[in-house]
Amino acid sequence: MTFSHNFDETSLREYDIRGIIGKTLTEKDAYAVGRVFGYIVAKEGGKTLVIGYDGRTSSPQLEEHLIKGAMDAGLHVISVGCGPTPMLYFASVTLKADGAVMITGSHNPADYNGFKMMLKGKPFFGSQIQELGKLSAAGGLGENKKGSSENVDIKKEYIARLLKDWTGGSKTLKVVWDNGNGAAGDILSQLVKGLPGEHILLNAKIDGTFPAHHPDPTVAKNLEQLITEVKKQKADIGIAFDGDADRIGVVDDQGSILWGDQLLVVYGREVLKTHPAATIIADVKASQVLFDEIKKAGGNPLMWKTGHSLIKAKMAETKSPLAGEMSGHVFFADKWYGFDDGLYAAIRILDIVARLDKPLSAVLAEMPKTISTPELRFECEDTRKFEVIKEVAERLRQEKADVSEIDGVRVNTPDGWWLLRASNTQAVLVARAEGKSQEGLEKLKQALVSQLEKSGLKAPDFSGEHAPH
Repeated sequence: MTFSHNFDETSLREYDIRGIIGKTLTEKDAYAVGRVFGYIVAKEGGKTLVIGYDGRTSSPQLEEHLIKGAMDAGLHVISVGCGPTPMLYFASVTLKADGAVMITGSHNPADYNGFKMMLKGKPFFGSQIQELGKLSAAGGLGENKKGSSENVDIKKEYIARLLKDWTGGSKTLKVVWDNGNGAAGDILSQLVKGLPGEHILLNAKIDGTFPAHHPDPTVAKNLEQLITEVKKQKADIGIAFDGDADRIGVVDDQGSILWGDQLLVVYGREVLKTHPAATIIADVKASQVLFDEIKKAGGNPLMWKTGHSLIKAKMAETKSPLAGEMSGHVFFADKWYGFDDGLYAAIRILDIVARLDKPLSAVLAEMPKTISTPELRFECEDTRKFEVIKEVAERLRQEKADVSEIDGVRVNTPDGWWLLRASNTQAVLVARAEGKSQEGLEKLKQALVSQLEKSGLKAPDFSGEHAPH
């Protein structure tokens, strides 16, 4: 009987396949991913597929069906077991696999899960995922073949490689870590044994129900426990991860959050010491301060589209040694492999802090201050969201505004900048504004609201607290 399977249309996203377990994502979907992606890998001349999974309660079952599908496609499957997404990326590189699939719901609620894929060491995303869905529905993949599978424990090699880029410093650090009950737990518990200093681990146990708090370090509320403990312990730094540990959150010795762009400034200055005049990439949501500071440090700042797959592709194209996003994805390609790894990013920030002649809070205090809105997301139908961006862009061009159209519209004015872009993964528009003063920020917000109203949309609620940045 010829294989064919229809995915729930909401599960085929821009960067991954993702849905709610038992509703929009099932074990049949897992088998289909294995069978169809396996077919694609084999068609490209590939023979091996490496698979890993996160700590969600649904992940082991999904893995079982994914492996069966990939074996029926004739592949040799290597399972690296439960761990963070970057460990799977590491396995893919070091084992020279032809394809890779990570079963993970990332930072989403506990009832979500999904699949992140790589083909020949590159992200598998966008139109490729849509094509996978079409192939699955059409069938015609040929008869089932007899593949094989094995389990490989790569944890020790991964930890050893993470520790390799720790160079140390004169300071012995006290570090608080918040694993958020995510997939990094077992690795983190071993990793800190190889680091000097004192390490306090919060929520280290892997628990897919996330009993302590939601595993997303870009939301300030999720860092409250970490901040409290950093202050209580008088620690030098606090580090948090998302559910699959490909993103990092950092708080300084005073308990202040270093947002993604501020963190990239710290990393950028360090990387530019050994890679002078290098291109450093950040997404369109990043502060103007980041681009100015990278330039000041002798780098070539490049603003690019939001999305980890898009950033990785741009890094490869520009041979950039460092890139990052506001969401906490940090990509090192100076000594590392160019993929986003929260644990590796943690080693690099600890290495920097251990060599500083001042606390991390002093570095943050010296950065220029701006006032920004939080990232505002508001509903807009998938069929309408890109049209709105086109309309706004057209009006701005007519007004001769200073506008970048790399990803949505980012408008620069003497008061600062505002951004409006369409989400690639949800039926929402995303807005953000950053001003040099409170008065300037109000003007930027008014300009943004005006454009939305001209396109017949109700503006998002800007009344929330503004964060100095």
